[in-house]
Amino acid sequence: QVQLVESGGGLVQAGGSLRLTCAASRSLFSSSIMRWYRQAPGKQRELVARITSGGSTLYADSAKGRFIISRDNGKNTVYLTMNSLKPEDTGVYYCNLLGYREFWGQGTQVTVSS
Repeated sequence: QVQLVESGGGLVQAGGSLRLTCAASRSLFSSSIMRWYRQAPGKQRELVARITSGGSTLYADSAKGRFIISRDNGKNTVYLTMNSLKPEDTGVYYCNLLGYREFWGQGTQVTVSS
């Protein structure tokens, strides 16, 4: 079993920045794909960014140029640095680990005020 614990969410004004952190409880983190998803009120959960074990990244069009996903395998931690935040970035952000099976964190709320 893997536990994922997100932190770093909060309330920020449009144009501001936040850094989300997701800490994994097991060492299989280093061989796994890590992903950040977002779920806005009344909408389906959507992929925001992902990073492979080798560091290859992929971003949703809405995140390109503003968000950066990174990982520290020594700390079993993945980060999502979010810059130039917009009100439409508001939602619950979930960390996801894809290894021999899939694991989810409990989510952290991000609210961007206009």
